[in-house]
Amino acid sequence: MVLVMLNGNKNYLSTAALKISGEPIEKLFLWGQSSCVFTVGGEQWVLTFGGFGGPGRHSRRNCSLLLDHKSGLLTEMIFKESPSPRMGHTVTSVGNSTYVIGGRGGPSEILDDVWVLQSAENTWLRLECSGNVFRPRHRHAAAAVASKIYVFGGLSNEGIYSCMNVFDTKSKQWSMLPAAGEWPCARHSHSLVSYGSKLFMFGGHDGQQALNDFYSFDTTTLRWNKESTNGGTPSPRFSHCMFIYKNYLGILGGCPITGNNQEVTLLNLKHGVWFSVSIPMLSQCLCVRSSSVLIEDDLVIVGGGASCYAFGTRFNQPIIVDLHSVDSMFKLDNKDGTLTQSCVATSTVDLSRDESIIGHDMKSQNDACCGGFTDSGPLILQLEKKYAKLAKDILKKFGWLDLARKVRVSHDNSHVLFPVNEAFHVLNTDKHSKMEHDSCTLGEPLAFTENKLAGDNLSLQNALKILSSCNGSFLKDELAISRKPSKSPQTIMKELVSPLLGSKGMSSQLLEQLPARWETLGDIIILPKTCFKDPLWESVSEELWPLIAKSLGAQRLARQGKIMPNGTRDSTLELLLGNNGWVTHHENGIRYSLDATKCMFSSGNRSEKLRMGQLNCRDEVVVDLFAGIGYFVLPFLVKANAKFVYACEWNPHALEALRRNVRDNHVEDRCIILEGDNRVTAPKGVADRVCLGLLPSSECSWATAVRALRVEGGILHIHGNVNDSDETRWLDSVVESISDIAKAHGLPWNISLDHVERVKWYGPHIRHLVVDVRCRPI
Repeated sequence: MVLVMLNGNKNYLSTAALKISGEPIEKLFLWGQSSCVFTVGGEQWVLTFGGFGGPGRHSRRNCSLLLDHKSGLLTEMIFKESPSPRMGHTVTSVGNSTYVIGGRGGPSEILDDVWVLQSAENTWLRLECSGNVFRPRHRHAAAAVASKIYVFGGLSNEGIYSCMNVFDTKSKQWSMLPAAGEWPCARHSHSLVSYGSKLFMFGGHDGQQALNDFYSFDTTTLRWNKESTNGGTPSPRFSHCMFIYKNYLGILGGCPITGNNQEVTLLNLKHGVWFSVSIPMLSQCLCVRSSSVLIEDDLVIVGGGASCYAFGTRFNQPIIVDLHSVDSMFKLDNKDGTLTQSCVATSTVDLSRDESIIGHDMKSQNDACCGGFTDSGPLILQLEKKYAKLAKDILKKFGWLDLARKVRVSHDNSHVLFPVNEAFHVLNTDKHSKMEHDSCTLGEPLAFTENKLAGDNLSLQNALKILSSCNGSFLKDELAISRKPSKSPQTIMKELVSPLLGSKGMSSQLLEQLPARWETLGDIIILPKTCFKDPLWESVSEELWPLIAKSLGAQRLARQGKIMPNGTRDSTLELLLGNNGWVTHHENGIRYSLDATKCMFSSGNRSEKLRMGQLNCRDEVVVDLFAGIGYFVLPFLVKANAKFVYACEWNPHALEALRRNVRDNHVEDRCIILEGDNRVTAPKGVADRVCLGLLPSSECSWATAVRALRVEGGILHIHGNVNDSDETRWLDSVVESISDIAKAHGLPWNISLDHVERVKWYGPHIRHLVVDVRCRPI
């Protein structure tokens, strides 16, 4: 009999939310992204590419984000060329290279491209692949063995795949493997991981139902095998995470969302036994279409979320799970060939129950503790520095470190201060006593060698004795105590405005009109036009606006108005607090200055400005027919290194800002500003590319753009607002119209679409599109 025993001393997995610094955390509010380990200067980071969500209006992204899981530092990698925005793709590491395969760029844009990011060159490169045809797909799964990437399943407009495609990263060739063994059914949204020369696959969706079948694939014999395992097999699911840690395969999250999906289910690959670990923090997350990346003992979970009419859109904050103690959770007792569970054990470890950590006789003491906070406050364990390595190994092994706080060094640099959780404190405190002083000694010393490392068989009792022998002491964590829980800006705003309304005898129902969101432009906070609608607010405006600015930490305050529907698209921003509307905004390494009360600035176009800046425009002449304050002029000059730009604009306020911006960004020697109607002022026959960034339509200047191109042709970047159901018809009309205009001007060109960029949703069912139209001589 194989007896699965729960070891009550070692069943605690420490979990904490990562505090993000550097780039805004909203850049990681994604689902459908893909992540992997990326090595920079010998340090391992979490690389996340693509996905749906991000700051501002949610959309498909093509950002390459690096996360340091130790410090929480988030960095965005900037490239001149990147894979197009997508979701449902795969990101796979092979040596020092990272490969992106397929994905979905839009409702009908299913991708089959392969891109490689080489850490040495720090550039993205699209690969020209040969061999068997790899059909476009998304929601497939991929894993690497040696220099080959194995791709199974996926979804396309044609249906669901059940084929195994192999990409050889050395020869850049695709091949398709013939069916052999117990071949799995077609599926999407499943998971695939590598373990030695084998691949393991679990779950997914076959188009009718969620699956929980478990397969292995031998990359040497090229055969599938449906695995037979013991224990509690994970429930059917798709869009979940799967990872390999030592000799364990782990599964978490996915759809449908149930209580079981908020567990980490582990398979001991040596013995073929499943067991589950319940982690309370996962119950607060939506680990659907998340990514999991393992770095040493830490499992980093990035992204994930869901959207529905009931609760709107929710994204997950990155979390980290310490897997260090997994090895010590269960033991197997081999007596015969069958598997049973002990009547004194369970295959599910519930981390929300204190008894499983410290024993039922300590429960009364633990009731006064929560997350490392006793009735005296959060605690730290102070030890001499010479014991730091040993103590850290033990504390981490038994899950006693409080990962929500940082390990620090004392002021005199002689001691290390370890933040410990309540379980550790209870184990070292008599259950009938209470802490009446600021510190207490751990216990009687036990002689031992300070360099002795904790072995795999170290018991809880011996671990406590070793730590006691280090002459450590418990101290209040004064730093954590001094940090008061932060209040949200909305809470602060309500607390400041409520007394004002009370003193004026105004109804508290007006508080419902306080803003729930806002935008930042330079040092101006811009409130939505929907807030403070009641005319009663005007009677207290002089007292109100300083309070709102204080709650948001702003010096200047404004309220958004509609963009004037005239040819110059003037701003109607209302300045509520401050002397003037001139502001400087930094974006993608470019400095934009403007009078926000007279000129518009759209933060939603940031991805398109970034895309233009990533083009290689060296030796190219660009004409921007609707330059504004330099929205695209500056990316062309500063980032894309255009040889020369002609900037056409007729709004006098925008012209003032444009002149300042080309000067402040030191590119005025490569730019000519042409004031007036572009149909009159635009140059003819000079451009390699023309930008037409006018909404809702730039059709009034399509003929001007064609005339601006060289006789040899070039590229037109045409912007437009398009109903999502009319997209195909609009794209066809653009090609037809440009062809007719070229013929009318005696230009024998072949007109084709190079790329369609879906920038943002402009309104219900209305999307801001940019189509790259290539004009070639026939």
